[in-house]
Amino acid sequence: MSNDMPLPLYAIGLGSNRRHARHGDPRAVLLAALAALESADVEPVDVSPIIASEPIGPSRRRYANAVALVASELSPPAMLERLQAIEASFGRRIGQRWSARTLDLDILLWSGGAWSDGSLTIPHPAIEQRAFVLGPLRAIVPKWQHPLHGHSIRQLAARLARPKPVDQGASPH
Repeated sequence: MSNDMPLPLYAIGLGSNRRHARHGDPRAVLLAALAALESADVEPVDVSPIIASEPIGPSRRRYANAVALVASELSPPAMLERLQAIEASFGRRIGQRWSARTLDLDILLWSGGAWSDGSLTIPHPAIEQRAFVLGPLRAIVPKWQHPLHGHSIRQLAARLARPKPVDQGASPH
């Protein structure tokens, strides 16, 4: 890549709701994961505050969540491979969906737009329904446009936070 071209950016979601023997509580796990993510070909740009969120699915433990913005020449499949290697180094076991986990890393957005190849879909398909993703994303990239429909992260977060009617079809009588 020439020096005048900016490196592609990735928004990486980080989540943990399990202690790690060496790193400690979920918040400390995320800090260690951020350090592990930085390498010769992955340059940290920004990181959101770490937030606490309720679990999805069967897990009862609260999560620590954050989003890291990184610059890298890695292709989306190569970035996914890197994230999976980091998860494995933190003891991630493949198993029940949404179960308690030491570390979960997801590619949320990529400055190259959309990507889909059977093992990876960018933008992350559930990004619009997850406050624990949109909140941290909004803190660091509020104007980033969703590549499929053009709404900004700020707009998506506002839409998700808007109160919903309990039952739109209910008659008052």
